Amino acid sequence: MNDLPDEIERIEKHLQTLEQRVHALEHPLEARWLHPSPEPEAVSAPLTAAAAPLASTGSMFSVLGRAMLGVAGAYVLRAVEESSSLPRLAVAAVGIAYAFAWLVWAARTRSGLRFTSAIYSGTSALILAPMVWELTLRFHVISPAIAAGIVCAFAVAGVGLTWRRDRSPVLRACCMAAAGLALALAIASHTLMPFVIVLLMLAAICEFVPRMESAPEVRALVALAADAAIWILIYIYFAPQASGEDYPALGRVALLAPGLAIFLLFAASVGWQTLARGRQINVFATIQTTIAFLLAAVSVADFGPQNSTAILGIVCLALAAAVYAAVFTVFERAKEPRNVAVFSAWGAALLLAGNFLCLPPLATIALLGMAAIAATLVGSRRNQLAFEFYGMVFLLAGAAESGLPSFLVSAFVGTPQGAPAAGVWLIACSAILCYAAAQPREGESWLAQTLHLGFAALAAAAVAALLVEGLTGLVALRIQPGAHHLAFIRTLTLCAAALALVFSGAHWRRVELTRLGYAAMALVAIKLVTEDLRHGHLAYIAASIFLVALTLIAAPRVVRTRHKA
Repeated sequence: MNDLPDEIERIEKHLQTLEQRVHALEHPLEARWLHPSPEPEAVSAPLTAAAAPLASTGSMFSVLGRAMLGVAGAYVLRAVEESSSLPRLAVAAVGIAYAFAWLVWAARTRSGLRFTSAIYSGTSALILAPMVWELTLRFHVISPAIAAGIVCAFAVAGVGLTWRRDRSPVLRACCMAAAGLALALAIASHTLMPFVIVLLMLAAICEFVPRMESAPEVRALVALAADAAIWILIYIYFAPQASGEDYPALGRVALLAPGLAIFLLFAASVGWQTLARGRQINVFATIQTTIAFLLAAVSVADFGPQNSTAILGIVCLALAAAVYAAVFTVFERAKEPRNVAVFSAWGAALLLAGNFLCLPPLATIALLGMAAIAATLVGSRRNQLAFEFYGMVFLLAGAAESGLPSFLVSAFVGTPQGAPAAGVWLIACSAILCYAAAQPREGESWLAQTLHLGFAALAAAAVAALLVEGLTGLVALRIQPGAHHLAFIRTLTLCAAALALVFSGAHWRRVELTRLGYAAMALVAIKLVTEDLRHGHLAYIAASIFLVALTLIAAPRVVRTRHKA
């Protein structure tokens, strides 16, 4: 009997549940409103996810469809222009305005619709490019200068419309289409100068408009198009057959201006980015500035006055001084290793070019020798191997200019030519001072060891050759030196050099000197067989063998003695 209330209670609950279900069946909408499903998002989410690609695809198809209608409208204008009696100039103006209208539409799209902006701006370029091409080259309705103005206006309009908006697709389409169209029209129309000016303006836009920093590929394409146009201009007007072709005549100033302008443009851009803004120079700026300088140099050499080579050399020396000033002041304080490396390489190249272009031979040798000593000293003091490498480059260039290689050959292999020139003495002294300035360090790299070995080898070879020439001159005061005399003098000199090098390497702990000493011993042994035994007198052969044997015995003992000391 005690369970009866509980049973009644359960029955009441079942009746209430049954009543709710019957009510839900009779009023389904009201039941769903009063008792919503527990997770409606879980049901609608798959539907939304499935519908999103369809909606995106539909929007993409819609944009492409509008773009195709735009191209169809351009074909309609093209047909009207060719078949109607309307003035072609008026129809051309309508077509150009139609292309600019698509550009405005591309720039006015809502933010975030990058695909739409790209398609509409590409449609604008596809409408404008064939139209300007035909109006200029086929129908001759507009001149190349007006065509260049239209191309420039198209690019400037794209930049102006996107000045305060993030429309990088529009900028890309405008600048790339304008650069390609300008280069193509310059080649096809045989009127280069207007389109070269347009390409220079586009390059300036790409370098100095802030939003173009996010489009490095556009900057590279525009710069390459400008380079190509200027190279074509230089080639055509410098070639002798250009006078017989249908190219307009240009004065000296007009021929010089493009090469100088592109160099000044990119030099200003690099200076602004590195010196004013403190940024690292990138690979594109390094390569493009080098190409621009070559364009300027070739323009001056080809179209400049008679003394243009000397003027170019003076400019190179001035630029080298400015570059090194920036390296040792601004970049050194800012701790910019890449800028230091790039500008140092430019300074070395400019210094070499300036020396050979505007200085006489002896002054060139002297300046290169001093530059080698200074660069080696800076590299050794600051532990910068690149400067030691440039010191070696300067030294080798000075040696080639002084005639040191031929002097070495005549001293050790051929017939001595008498007293050496002053340039040989200058380079020999410079090599000795460079090696003295290059201080060795513990655990230095193989490249540093190679550079130090090169300095030592050049200095030792120059001193030994001067010694051979001096001994030969002394012998010539008494007798006419023969082949056996020269062989003995060379053997004596090489043996003395080997002992001196081995002793110096052990005394100053310069391993490269010891290596050179052993190399000299191997060389004198080979020389004994190939020269002394073949050309020598018996007494001189015996003396040479005695010297070589004495050197082979004494050299290891000298090394052991110095190591013990």
